[in-house]
Amino acid sequence: MSNDPAAALAAGPTTVSLAPILDLQAAEPLRAELMSLRGRPLDVDASQVTRLGGLCLQVLMSARKIWAEDGVVLTLNQPSLAFSEQLAAFGNPELHCEPEGGLS
Repeated sequence: MSNDPAAALAAGPTTVSLAPILDLQAAEPLRAELMSLRGRPLDVDASQVTRLGGLCLQVLMSARKIWAEDGVVLTLNQPSLAFSEQLAAFGNPELHCEPEGGLS
């Protein structure tokens, strides 16, 4: 696993499509998929999400923190209405991240 931000940026972002149902059973597979892509810029496609559970939200928030600490961008794209509504119910935690020390 390479954590070289320059190499990751040169490769371009990888898209991860979230499952429609992000419940307890989806948490470990989501965590494993995201961690297998650590060190790469990620575009997380939330367009198909119909249900967002708290544990999967924690996985996404943890990934956001890890990507920021690694100096790599993680972006949430195309959130479905259901995803946005359920994110709001959790208090609208920020899921987009820029690398620490990056320009805004």
